[in-house]
Amino acid sequence: MGSSLFKFKPNKYALHRIVLVLLLSCTPDSTDLSSCHTSSNGLRSSSVPSDFPLRRLTLDGHFEFEDLSHAARDFGGRYHYLPSAILHPNSVADISATVKLVFELGPSSQLTVAARGHGHSLQGQAQAHKGLVICMESVRSQGMRVHAGKDPFVDTPGGELWINVLHETLKHGLAPRSWTDYLHLTVGGTLSNAGISGQAFLHGPQINNILELDVITGRGDILTCSDKQNSDLFYGVLGGLGQFGIITRARISLGPAAERVKHIPQKENFRRGLKRNIYMTCYTFQVMWIKMLYHEFSTFSRDQEHLMSSGETFDYMEGFVMINRTGLLDNWRSSFSPKDPVRADQFISDGKILYCLEVAKYFDRHEQDVAERGVERLLSELNYIPATLFLSEVSLVEFLDRVHISEMKLREKGLWEIPHPWLNILVPRRKIHGFAEQVFGQIVTDSNNGPILIYPVNQSRWNNETSLVTPDEDVFYIVAFLSSPIPSASTRDSVEHILARNQRIVNYCFRMITGCKQYLPHYSTQEEWRAHFGPKWEVMMRRKLLYDPLAILAPRQRIFQKRRPLRALNPKDKST
Repeated sequence: MGSSLFKFKPNKYALHRIVLVLLLSCTPDSTDLSSCHTSSNGLRSSSVPSDFPLRRLTLDGHFEFEDLSHAARDFGGRYHYLPSAILHPNSVADISATVKLVFELGPSSQLTVAARGHGHSLQGQAQAHKGLVICMESVRSQGMRVHAGKDPFVDTPGGELWINVLHETLKHGLAPRSWTDYLHLTVGGTLSNAGISGQAFLHGPQINNILELDVITGRGDILTCSDKQNSDLFYGVLGGLGQFGIITRARISLGPAAERVKHIPQKENFRRGLKRNIYMTCYTFQVMWIKMLYHEFSTFSRDQEHLMSSGETFDYMEGFVMINRTGLLDNWRSSFSPKDPVRADQFISDGKILYCLEVAKYFDRHEQDVAERGVERLLSELNYIPATLFLSEVSLVEFLDRVHISEMKLREKGLWEIPHPWLNILVPRRKIHGFAEQVFGQIVTDSNNGPILIYPVNQSRWNNETSLVTPDEDVFYIVAFLSSPIPSASTRDSVEHILARNQRIVNYCFRMITGCKQYLPHYSTQEEWRAHFGPKWEVMMRRKLLYDPLAILAPRQRIFQKRRPLRALNPKDKST
């Protein structure tokens, strides 16, 4: 573990633990942890008085005190907590000054602070009931700086979107190694969790590819941290659910991109009917995007693990569970071509549980023959259903931004701004077959209201010094139930039904699978949080005490509650 800012003397360690428990381990009040999904305020305006403390600050940016309802909404669409104000900062100094004022007001003010990126939290984690929400996208104007060379990296504001990081780094022939499936998320938002996608089996999550951070602590201090400088804060913030600081800058490691960029005039419509008025990007590097199906989970998982351990493999790998899906291959044909059209026409998927392996290989268009031979060799080592091999060739940007294309289609149909009661589970490899048999065979009866992702990652590529908790096993599986209710649908497709099904999955996991963990966790009691973090719980408490002693930050994670600190907790206080 990285070094802390100070160390207690050995003979005071027991007292230190007792004080930590008194300060941070009390179960939050039942009102705050209730299942109520709406703010008790319920107004569009916070109606704060003229002497409200935040009004005293002179900033480059500004506060918003009226029409705050947009800060009480998120992608999850289930929790709505109205803040008292929204900060639109124009600089990092604005954020620091604001947090410092909230800290100096002390616990009597009850003000808390939530950093909000692009609003894609699932359980209201970026909200602050009667507190302050900081719009992190307001400081994107500081821009990005790409540093090429032997060990390339990009410095980017924490409120920048990953899609913009991709476009900027590609101008230099570079790109981050690890992504999320959806790129219209902020850098600080994903790094506060982990940032996982189909590249994680090769490069680990996004938090494993960070070289340096600028962080504003719960005291309002601006600290630069890395694995060599303020390392305890560095590892605490990565995957720390916003508990120890607000990420205002990230230095992201880069590698050679699979695209070279050249702008040329283009008047024709872009692929899929998306228009480019003046210019389009001409790509010399492409992506072979491949899908295939399996009847048996054992064969499917064995092939996934083979690709994960292979010396030469694909650049991306994920898997999907298809339950009771009809016309599956017909749906693929709009974007993919079957390797064997005749046999594909004869394949019937109705009523079966099928497993889809999705892989991608990046290649230089000038070396396409070599790339195709490599892909053929990799495919020859797999045991998929031959009739179900489908292929497509797209640009790297189109591949990495594939979910955004689906988003635009859903927005057109009014199906994007609906609740998203998603569930993400990390399952140890030794239990994955029993999990698949029970969950996919007994609990989940279809996959028509959203994709079910499942794919393995290797623990050796994940840094266990971060705050992220994973199963204690060399290989574990990421399983994501990305369900969405269908408006005006039957009870089976309602939010309540999906939540009840999710709870059955959680109950099974924690009753039958030792070491199972939630990703993007959400708990209602501190006992559950303690169990979630396990051996890291005391580290979490110590870091909270050091960097956010009043528990100001990220209140809707509901891990710690704002309360009065004890004077004896000051390490320089000799009275203890």
